[in-house]
Amino acid sequence: MAGNTGMEQLIPIVNKLQDAFTQLGVHMQLDLPQIAVVGGQSAGKSSVLENFVGRDFLPRGSGIVTRRPLILQLIYHPHEYGEFLHKKGDRYTNFDEIRKEIEADTDRITGNNKGISNLPINLRVYSPNVLNLTLIDLPGLTKVPVGDQPQDIEQQIRNMIMTYISKDSCLILAVSPANSDLANSDALKLSKDADPDGLRTIGVITKLDLMDEGTDARDVLENKLLPLRRGYVGVVNRSQKDIDGKKDIKAAMAAERKFFLAHPAYRHVADRMGTPYLQRVLNQQLTNHIRETLPSLRDKLQKQLLAMEKEVEQYKHFRPDDPSIKTKAMLQMIQQLQNDFERAIEGSGSAAINTNELSGGAKINRLFHERFPYEIVRMEFDEKELRREIAFAIRNIHGIRVGLFTPDMAFDAIVKGQIARLKEPSLKCVDLVVQELTNVVRACTLKMSRYPRLQEETERIITTHIREREQICKESILLMNECELAYMNTNHEDFIGFAKYQYQSSNSSCRSAQQTSETSSKSGRKLGNQVIRKGYMSISNLGFMKGGSRDYWFVLTSESLSWFKDEEERDKKYMLMLDGLKIKDIEQGFMSRRHVFALYNPDQRNVYKDYKELQLGVETQDDMDSWKASFLRAGVYPEKVSDSANGEEGSSEGSTSMDPQLERQVETIRNLVDSYMKIVTKTTRDLVPKSLMHLMINNTKEFINGELLAHLYASGDQSSMMEESPEEARKREEMLRMYHACKEALKIIGDVSMATVTTPMPPPVKDDWLSTGQDSPKIGQSGPPSPGGSMRKPISANVSRAPPPVPGGGRPAPAIPTRPTPAPPTRQGNAGGLPPPLIPSRPGGGSGITNAPLPQRVQQAAMNAAAGAAVNAAANELFSSFGFKK
Repeated sequence: MAGNTGMEQLIPIVNKLQDAFTQLGVHMQLDLPQIAVVGGQSAGKSSVLENFVGRDFLPRGSGIVTRRPLILQLIYHPHEYGEFLHKKGDRYTNFDEIRKEIEADTDRITGNNKGISNLPINLRVYSPNVLNLTLIDLPGLTKVPVGDQPQDIEQQIRNMIMTYISKDSCLILAVSPANSDLANSDALKLSKDADPDGLRTIGVITKLDLMDEGTDARDVLENKLLPLRRGYVGVVNRSQKDIDGKKDIKAAMAAERKFFLAHPAYRHVADRMGTPYLQRVLNQQLTNHIRETLPSLRDKLQKQLLAMEKEVEQYKHFRPDDPSIKTKAMLQMIQQLQNDFERAIEGSGSAAINTNELSGGAKINRLFHERFPYEIVRMEFDEKELRREIAFAIRNIHGIRVGLFTPDMAFDAIVKGQIARLKEPSLKCVDLVVQELTNVVRACTLKMSRYPRLQEETERIITTHIREREQICKESILLMNECELAYMNTNHEDFIGFAKYQYQSSNSSCRSAQQTSETSSKSGRKLGNQVIRKGYMSISNLGFMKGGSRDYWFVLTSESLSWFKDEEERDKKYMLMLDGLKIKDIEQGFMSRRHVFALYNPDQRNVYKDYKELQLGVETQDDMDSWKASFLRAGVYPEKVSDSANGEEGSSEGSTSMDPQLERQVETIRNLVDSYMKIVTKTTRDLVPKSLMHLMINNTKEFINGELLAHLYASGDQSSMMEESPEEARKREEMLRMYHACKEALKIIGDVSMATVTTPMPPPVKDDWLSTGQDSPKIGQSGPPSPGGSMRKPISANVSRAPPPVPGGGRPAPAIPTRPTPAPPTRQGNAGGLPPPLIPSRPGGGSGITNAPLPQRVQQAAMNAAAGAAVNAAANELFSSFGFKK
């Protein structure tokens, strides 16, 4: 594919940029603009497009030939071939076959009777002589339907064209034939609608060689008549005879050049006419676009270069076999591990703070103060079974005798069973802390990934130590539990004890113990009406229309739960008192992503309006555990098995043979057990976290700071341990390569900026003629005439093939190098001694002859002919003096 030298010069520039960015792994978005040709039927659009590409591949003929949009993607590739989207995998190396396939696919969709379709044909042409561009060949505008064309053919084609040329990245070639009225050009009107400022429109005048003899389009090509901001370019396409005779594009361009040089009206602008010049104009627009993208590309590269500077600096002088470097790197990484572990546990802050979830010390704190207390409280037991055990214990202690007093041995037996149940949540807390410590160690050793054996050995040593401390910690917690079992301190200041009601009557003693227990329970959970927690939750059991699907802002205090529209807490929706409420889990639905728990009243009373329970939904399991722990602080305890058993208790107890005295003793023991277990639970909640901190967390910190390095040295050969990973070696080489490629790309951008030139946008012109009526300006009006309607014609039939008249406005004579202004004809040259004629002037593009009376116009024409003959003679003499033949 050849014939577009400007494109061939741009290809190396784009390829150099592309290669530089490919090495960097950066996608270079040049996004070169599309080029679309717009015009009437048989205006020569396809020929203009072919000349730009430099190959014959589009269907040709009379009438409407292009009946479907052709989207031609030019793609740079070492080999030249074509490929259709509707025939993937089929490669066409013969461009005649491409033309035939375009015709065949058009007929398949539209039929062979002039039908049209807006379904595009997608053709990709791969070649080493193209840039990555998109060219669009559009059907020509037609007004009268023929064949299978619909009645609204004009509107359909107009809408089809507008969908392509309305894009800001599309350059519009408005193609108009020179032998038609330019003021009625549909191409220019469509371009005006899509590009009102004229920034993307280039006028193309075709068929200059087919104009009537004695007429020309010089004023249009000079952008004096019907001006456009980017002006016009005249081209001479191959005729059908040339195409049938296989005249190639290079020969056609040579003939086109010869035409412009030989034509007296165009030879002075021949350098700005023809297909090569149109190619240069379009290629310059591509160059402008490339240069416009260079500053952003340069900024991106400079930012990337600065980001790599610090890391590359340590790689420049790196020698992987130097033992001193290995020792230094090992010490630095251990010190970094110590600091990272300290920050993760103590929360002293670092640059890499986790903003997505709790981790390290924050999560352990949550385990200590939210998860562990909640696990203790939610220990379920059967109230009916507990009372039954107390009754059997009392009876067995009394034996054959009838007991008059409540035996304290029954209290000891029941309390020991309850204390033993505290082992499970305590050991579970140890497991959770160990798991989180292991995660912290793993995260801290990730920075050692450069040396995988060191990372693996360090993680193994620390994890082994944590497992050893885990066993010691569990033994300590079990020992603490056994100490609680060993001695019941019934003289504890918080224990209600026997002394307060030992010698009272049975009824009053029961009531005193029960009331004292309830008072202790209530006073223990009331914090004064202080705020415990705030956050967003949804109310899951409300319907969609009642706002159940949206989140509300909840405020939990020690006495109530309120919710608002948002965190500004202005629009309060409701306030729910917490007295008597309990909390329970709700099974998660199959499609639900939220975790749900509920507040309910054990007495089966309504909690919120007509609802027996208030179901609250949160996003994560951690949020649900945290909210439950907060409700626990407010005195809302979780559901237990006893809650469901209470309803059956009365009937079952009533059916037993328990006498009233035994029942009072059971109630007394039950209250005493509650009072003492509150003391034990409080002690356990306090001592388990303290034991974990002392025996595991602080000990692990001391081990990392003091003994880890010694264990690493004792574990084996430090040289093999500090072997660099293959991934790290590749990373270092890749970093250095990208660094040098980035510098090279910046140099290439500088070279491209120096080697190319941006052409400024032409100034705006008065193109309101495009938005005025459809008729061309009339003779005598101030508006500019169209080239087809008022191109210069012979004044009289007698003056056929006369030389062109001398313009009055200093119009240059053809082919005279110095272009002197011809003198006006003298009186002696006038026939009949008539007064000197008016020199024609062209204000607004018209001729000064047209407004004179008829005799005067005839005389003027004769004078112009004489003056033209004189100028021709002078030109011949001048050419002869230089040795040229006219």
